[in-house]
Amino acid sequence: MPINITMPALSPTMEEGNLAKWHVKEGDTVSAGDVIAEIETDKATMEVEAVEEGTVGKIVVAEGTEAVKVNALIAILLEDGEDASAIEKSGDSAGSSEAPSKAEKSEAAPAAAADAGSKEVIPVGTEAASGPNPAPKGADGGRIFSSPLARRLAKQNGLDLAALSGSGPKGRIVKSDVDAALKSGTGKAAAADAPKAAAPAAAPAAAPAAAPAGMSKDQVLKLFEEGSYELEPHDGMRKTIAKRLTESKQTIPHFYVSVDCELDALLALRAQLNSAAPTDKDGKPAYKLSVNDMTIKALALSLRDVPDANVSWTADAMVKHKHADVGVAVSIPGGLITPIIRSAEMKPLSVISNEMKDMGARAKAKKLKPEEYQGGTTAVSNMGMMGVKDFSAVVNPPHATILAVGAGEKRPVVKDDALAIATVMTVTLSTDHRCVDGALGAELLKAFKGYIENPMSMLV
Repeated sequence: MPINITMPALSPTMEEGNLAKWHVKEGDTVSAGDVIAEIETDKATMEVEAVEEGTVGKIVVAEGTEAVKVNALIAILLEDGEDASAIEKSGDSAGSSEAPSKAEKSEAAPAAAADAGSKEVIPVGTEAASGPNPAPKGADGGRIFSSPLARRLAKQNGLDLAALSGSGPKGRIVKSDVDAALKSGTGKAAAADAPKAAAPAAAPAAAPAAAPAGMSKDQVLKLFEEGSYELEPHDGMRKTIAKRLTESKQTIPHFYVSVDCELDALLALRAQLNSAAPTDKDGKPAYKLSVNDMTIKALALSLRDVPDANVSWTADAMVKHKHADVGVAVSIPGGLITPIIRSAEMKPLSVISNEMKDMGARAKAKKLKPEEYQGGTTAVSNMGMMGVKDFSAVVNPPHATILAVGAGEKRPVVKDDALAIATVMTVTLSTDHRCVDGALGAELLKAFKGYIENPMSMLV
């Protein structure tokens, strides 16, 4: 029987994606493991592989289609010996001349994919996500098998699907059944669906206060002369950044702690380690450490030493992490992404450096896998290379902390009661005050400052 290929959920939070490219066309034969399509999320482009062999019977969603819902039907695969007529026999709306529009297909696909007349295949490396438009259920709680088109028509005409008999495969309700019910005048939705007049009116519940929405688009544009601006629509990445960071500032009570760290010893050790790096036959060094690499290691070791700060907040419990997974903010066109150095407290500086270079390059090319940038227990945002002296970063949940790193610059300091000049870097720790209090944040920064100013301790 035909195999439905649906839009994969490439991450637990993914709701929709763009179908960037098809690597197959109708009539092509595919084997398990073949790359059949490329899907764009807000931060990455990922390949989708076939998990079964067969022939591409129908491409439902065209290449270049944006905002395709997770679990939406995107293609149909025919098994050995089947032809295109099997699609219509299965009762799938995608094979019907009465198929709804692309937008309707996207909404109806989760239910269509679950129909008994076909099998559903979620591409490899993905997780099934709950569809936004589940199939209706009968009075006994059992699912009513019906095509998306039949459900849409029934809803538009006020018909109760539970009162209809299906003539499709395995009793599935199809469009002709709805048409017959409309012609005969049967199957009208029960009056019980309407509000009961005899029921006493309940006291209205107090509505929660709505979060401030900010100025509307029209309010903003009225402040500027027409023709003095251009409108550039937001892409998926910018929308995601705006949504997540707005939620962060509205739901997380931020608290900030800053400290100055002297860098001279760290810079000297970095130079020694880089000069001692082995080279390959082409003379390329095995690693080249940056101040940022050493900052990542110092923060990871600090979280190991102050484990109460290596946490995430939930309403019911504190999530205490066993390793320091450090996300590092990387600027890419249109926004930023945070590839994660997993278990950074356990990795040598050379490994951290090479992982960071690899993931940084793939981040800019939007080639990171979701597991490489989702999650983490903390983050580093370094704008020192841009000459920024100090700043405060926004906590990105599920993290409870983020370290904002400023530029190293020559400043006057007091050493042994005498004025001296040292290279000093200001760092600011933003914390989720629900789980990392001010004193705990200060303890974490004290440990961090110790590693930065005594960098040999990072090599032990």
